[in-house]
Amino acid sequence: NVGEGGEIHMKYNPQYTFENFIVGNTNKFAHAACRAIAADKDHFYNPLFIYGDSGLGKTHLLYAITNEVIKRRKDSNVVYVRGEDFANELIKSLSKKLPMQYFRDRFRTADVLLVDDIQFIAGKPSTQEEFFHTFNALYEDKKQIILASDRPPKEMSTLEDRLRTRFEQGLIVDVQPPDYELRLAIL
Repeated sequence: NVGEGGEIHMKYNPQYTFENFIVGNTNKFAHAACRAIAADKDHFYNPLFIYGDSGLGKTHLLYAITNEVIKRRKDSNVVYVRGEDFANELIKSLSKKLPMQYFRDRFRTADVLLVDDIQFIAGKPSTQEEFFHTFNALYEDKKQIILASDRPPKEMSTLEDRLRTRFEQGLIVDVQPPDYELRLAIL
């Protein structure tokens, strides 16, 4: 899908917004950090690393950032990708012997890169290598990077140390299971 002026790669869901995300005690810090990033170009939280168990709203927050950035900055190149899709695109490029520049341009020209399920690249040396250089290129160009995972970087045992330190250099927020009040609000 392609937003007005902004380019969206891979999967994207315009139905998930900040307005329909239910905020409670267990996710309000993650929600506030995501809203701040979506509203601001200064990249105070770069990278933003969101972690928590499956089904707690991490993907919803990534889509909400995507929607908000496209709405506010129509000329931004927003790239949302799952870790698995990043790896698969790399494998496809290598197996078809396509020039790596096509793959690199797809991700390294992003103004905002959102990677869901980043834990998928752990233990995959070629994918980690390529993501390391992608991360560095975007970070040096002062582009925003947002990562989501089912666990914090320190618990990814097969993640290269050089990626772990980069993932930990920004803001790390967790999303906890909903408490009683949040479960009630969701219902």
